[in-house]
Amino acid sequence: MDDLRTTLATFSPEDRKDFAQFIQRQKRKQKGRMDLRLYELLLHPKEYTTPQLLTRLYADQPNATAYYALRKRLLRHLTDFLLLRQRQHDPTAASSVRGLLTLAQYLFEAGVPRLAWSTLRKAEKLARLNEQYELLNTVYNLQIAQAASEFADPLEDIIRQRHLNKKAADEEERAGIADSLIRQRLRQARVKGRAGEAFDGILQEVLREYDLQEAFARRPAVLYRLMSIARNAMLVRRDFASFTPFVLRCYHLMEKRHGFQPAHRYYQIGLLYMIAHALYRVRRFEEAVRYLELMRKALAEEGGQSCRAEWLPRYTFLLAANYAFLRRNAESIRLLEQILSPTTTLAPRDELTARLGLAFHYFAEGQFAKTNRTLIGIGRSDHWCEQEMGLEWLINKNIGEMLAQFEMGNADLALNRLRAIERLLRERSGVDDGGPYAYVLSYLALVREIIDNPQALQHPGFAKRVEQMPQSLPLQREDLQALSFYAWLQARMVQRPYYEVLLELADAPTETEAKKQSV
Repeated sequence: MDDLRTTLATFSPEDRKDFAQFIQRQKRKQKGRMDLRLYELLLHPKEYTTPQLLTRLYADQPNATAYYALRKRLLRHLTDFLLLRQRQHDPTAASSVRGLLTLAQYLFEAGVPRLAWSTLRKAEKLARLNEQYELLNTVYNLQIAQAASEFADPLEDIIRQRHLNKKAADEEERAGIADSLIRQRLRQARVKGRAGEAFDGILQEVLREYDLQEAFARRPAVLYRLMSIARNAMLVRRDFASFTPFVLRCYHLMEKRHGFQPAHRYYQIGLLYMIAHALYRVRRFEEAVRYLELMRKALAEEGGQSCRAEWLPRYTFLLAANYAFLRRNAESIRLLEQILSPTTTLAPRDELTARLGLAFHYFAEGQFAKTNRTLIGIGRSDHWCEQEMGLEWLINKNIGEMLAQFEMGNADLALNRLRAIERLLRERSGVDDGGPYAYVLSYLALVREIIDNPQALQHPGFAKRVEQMPQSLPLQREDLQALSFYAWLQARMVQRPYYEVLLELADAPTETEAKKQSV
């Protein structure tokens, strides 16, 4: 396996284009930009062996020495490109501090000490404001090394500041160690089938072991990191009823005792998103929208604007999802249509999330042709979608396609898609009953009966089986997207509009209540 090829394959189409332009801007242009030619060959769908690459690069006389020198040059270009890109996308100001440090070191070596010290003070201020403790430690060490200069600050003051910062840097390191330990112990607990029950105990044990109880309640970065672990554990269990009050209590304790400075904005926004998502999953939709509004304001404040590319799509998707259950589905559609417009650039995962969400909202409005076009617009194979988004996302997409085809009167196409989903579930589980996906197979069996014989809905036995479905996986803990598929069965059975049945099952507010909330 060619590691350089594997690395380049991780680039998005836009990254590939940018990197090619970056190579072309470099000074060396020997033999028609051989490094660019090697880059193109490494990106070729077919993986070439080293002898094949030599033949294509040096047709007259293959030169292994020149080839390996060329690979090193391409790797240097890649390193430089990634460093520049990291600086452009770094929301924490770390790259700016590193840049000032590099400039200061150069100025000291070049014999310009006054400007060097001025640059160091700028680096110190920026690092302190943004809580870049490790970099701040490097700044102080350089100041100590250059303390003999007439332009230096008093050495005793530098050393005192360095010792104070060292405590914060050490706390940051211990938080990193605790983070890894908690994740490892949770994985071990999941193997034993007790991940949820073990979380609180594991968390408290590790926090005590690394003396982080106070940091947990004082440092937004540490709180955000630990809440991320807790949230992942709850995602596995689908137990948001336990996680929601936990994250709310921790957030408001932090807000009351210490507040959130501009340097903490990224963590504040992340915590607000966790709260809003947890509230959505426990069907407290109005509260979720209120916390999303706090998130939107934080994104507009100092320190938040640099996070917009990462967090604004997530905010939009979650707001649209909540609106759907607040009888504001038309607004959900407008939000997602806007974010999918040609003027907006989304990461591949965000685009897939937006398209699946938009298809769901079209379906709720009874716009089945638009639902189908939106899903077709994903334009990716099932294998690619599974690798990128996971099996459950792919199942939701395929079930959505199946139901849209059936609603459009294409029973044969719907049945073909149903069979494909059944094969997929059995292949992935390795057993005929679907193993962990037996619930989905039982749902598909009911849909198959409707496709084969629409009159099956009138049979008492069929209605009884539909009513028993939530008992195999309690409705209160089921994913809202899975609930939407169950609502389709119920709506068919009682011959009522699908969207109304869905809202009732989700305990959404009545139409009158929703109008009051939106005013």
